[in-house]
Parts: sequence; structure tokens; C-alpha cells
Amino acid sequence: MREGGEQDGAARQAARVRQELDLLDYPRRPWVSPRRGPAGEAIYDVVIVGAGQSGLAAAFGLAREKVANVLVVDENPLDRAGPWLNYARMRTLRTPKHLTGPDLGVPSLTPRAWYEALHGPGSWETLGLIPKETWAAYLAWYRETLAIPVRPSTRVGALRWNAGLSAWEVPCTAMGSAAPTPTETLFARRVVLATGIDGSGRWQIPGFIREALPAHLFAHTRETIDFASLAGKRIAVLGAGASAFDNAATALEHGAAAVTLCFRRPELVKVNAYRWAEFVGFLRHLGDLDDADKWRFIRQIIKMGQLPPADTYKRAAAHPGFRLDAGCAWKRLEARGDQVVITTSSGTHEVDFVIVGTGFVTDLALRPELTAVEPLIARWADRFTPPAGADVVGE
Repeated sequence: MREGGEQDGAARQAARVRQELDLLDYPRRPWVSPRRGPAGEAIYDVVIVGAGQSGLAAAFGLAREKVANVLVVDENPLDRAGPWLNYARMRTLRTPKHLTGPDLGVPSLTPRAWYEALHGPGSWETLGLIPKETWAAYLAWYRETLAIPVRPSTRVGALRWNAGLSAWEVPCTAMGSAAPTPTETLFARRVVLATGIDGSGRWQIPGFIREALPAHLFAHTRETIDFASLAGKRIAVLGAGASAFDNAATALEHGAAAVTLCFRRPELVKVNAYRWAEFVGFLRHLGDLDDADKWRFIRQIIKMGQLPPADTYKRAAAHPGFRLDAGCAWKRLEARGDQVVITTSSGTHEVDFVIVGTGFVTDLALRPELTAVEPLIARWADRFTPPAGADVVGE
């Protein structure tokens, strides 16, 4: 379908969504009374931090409950929240296309309804996994169709509770300029943190890498990487998760001469425990289990580890310059001019650049927005001690 036809299809589908929501619009009266701050400014009912798929869905869910005085803020430019147009280097989403969620049960708002409106009847059946750019386009259409108010390029600082106002203080700073505007404080009765993986800690580069190498010789998979500059070079990737394979494949597709992917396990994981958990019985009812059973399930999944999706593995392995180095624990790194010498448990690698695929560390104390409240947050470890001898499922 031509671009003009796609735009017309998207507009018609948006009109259909609005009509269906109008039919469902009962009761119409908002049930939260408006309030004002100390200078007469409006106090938001809810401020949502994060304009990705979860933040937008939360805003829509609140609107369905007649909580309309909501603002969504995100540090990225408009419609570039989340990984899809930033650091995601997979070709498609990893989840099956038939999963729903942001639509909140409105059929015309589903990804399938939107996709078929753009590409015609039957197009959904011929689609495999959803391309990441397609998903980002769907989320942009979702935001526009539902008129969700988003303030982009805005970073949230440390949240503080104002007891006198019975509201949260939400400090915001505009991003993207050499001289950021002074911090503005918003007020909200409630704050929703929809900050994704980043919201539980931070992306982590092992200290022995940061301390050994100058910044131009390494990058985390979460960071911006100039892959074109890696053409003809030898690359080492640390880690064997999906992102590590994505970045290895991307480097090879941009002309890297060789990419060695190193990991500590003696072989790649063969069973995807996370995929097993992706069904409604587990996702909806895990919380119904007692603490001991929940702990055993999660401990087993962590112990088993995660393997890359088959398509992700094949994408990297299709290149003759790709190789795996299993049982390869990195011991020491040294920069020699523009080269990196990596001493490992299985030998030595001499490369031109290092890509770190070691994921992130979970630690709420690292989150700037939680600085004032993190000491008050209880962890599971504060409430549960694993029973003696209860290590993992099956043991």
C-alpha cells in the first residue's frame, strides 16, 4: 500500500477507535476533584515517568477510569521512548505478534487492527515477528489516537513527598540543549514510574574494563555505537545474551572483519526458561504462589540462564567472520595503542574494539528519581528468607 494509503488507513482506524471509546464512555463524569498548588498551578492527578509502551498504556488505563488530569514525561524526543529507535539492534520484536495488552480490550486498538488498516486484509497473516520500527510506529499512532499528553525531552529528578500539599514534587529538567532550562517542579497526587529496565538500576560495565581501557575502545550495548567506524576491524563481544548477538551481527553487517563473542559458560544455554514463563497461567498467577514457591521458580530461571532467539543466533552465525569462544572468562584487559589485548581463561585475544553485553545491575539506590525515598522501599529480602535446603526447583 502506498504511503498516502497508509496514512488514510491509519486515520480511518483512529476514527474507529474514537467512536468505539465514545460508545464505551460511561460514566462520563470525572470522579477526581481538581486541586491547585501553592502558586495556583494545577496539581496533576498522576504524572507518569516514561512514554514507552507501558507508560502510554498506563495513561490510557487511567483515562478509561476517568482520571484525565495526567501528564506523561520522557527524557527522549517525542515517540522515541524505549529501545526501539534508540539502542535496540534486533530486527524484530522477540515476542510473538499475537500478544495484546496496550489495547486494554479495545479490538480496534490492537496492533493487528492498526496493521491491517495500513496494509490491507490478510497482511497480518503474512507478517512474521513485528519489525521494531513497525512497533515504534504503532506506539506513535496509539499516542496520537488517544490524545495522550506527553512532554518529551524532559528528565525527572528526585521525587519528594510534600506533606503540606499531600502531593509529590516532581522536578523536571528539559534535555537536548547546551544550556538546559532551569528545573521546573510539577506536583502530582500520584507518580507512576514506567521507566523499563533502566528503572530498576543501571546498565553495567564491569569495573575492570572501564579502568583498563580508554573510552574510545569500548561501548556497552545500551550506548550509541558508530558501527560504520568498525568496518574492517576485529571486535570482541563480552556476553551471550540476545543483545550481545544483536550487536555482533550489526557489527558484521557494517563490515567488521571478525567478531568473537566470549562467554563464561561451557556452552550456550539450550532451553529458554523465559519463553516457558510467557503464558497467562504463570504471568497472572505467579503472585498467588507462596513466597517459597515464587523464590524457587525465579531462582531456577536465573540459574538456567537465557539463550539468544534462534533467528538472532542465525543472523550472527551467517557471517564467516563470526565465532564463539565458550568457557572464556576475561581476566585482564590492556590497551596497546589502538588495540586491546584481552587475557582470558582460554587464551588471548587481540582486537580493535570491545562491545560489552553484560546487561544491567538491579539496585534501586542507583535511581536518581528515587534518591529521597529509596531507603523506605522494602525489598523481598527484607520480608522473606529462603527455607533451609530449598535451593532450586528439582533439587
